[in-house]
Amino acid sequence: MLADYLPIGVLLVVAVVLAFLVIIIGHSFGPRRPTQRKLEAYESGMRTLGPSVRRMPVRFDLIAVLFILFDIEVVFFLPWAVTFRQLGVYAFVQMLVFVGILLVGYVWVWKKGALEWE
Repeated sequence: MLADYLPIGVLLVVAVVLAFLVIIIGHSFGPRRPTQRKLEAYESGMRTLGPSVRRMPVRFDLIAVLFILFDIEVVFFLPWAVTFRQLGVYAFVQMLVFVGILLVGYVWVWKKGALEWE
């Protein structure tokens, strides 16, 4: 049974090794000539006035997290739709419960005002 997961494990190891290898090669052979101008904060080619780091409203992060949350949950629809006829009525009822939970979460987020953009 674990042999079925061997290709996934190998792919994961190769991906991690390649990622570290690319970072190490870029850091080792890449040019490093820092100057005062290069170390300044870049604001679309213009000199910055005041602090270049500002606090971003949490609303941006909230929208991103909500998008990822609902997007990942919707991914579960594809395997269900592919095997819908073999699964029968029980799977249909389970998916209705799943969609109901998603809908309750969506309505709750909507009522809290998290989807309002100012």
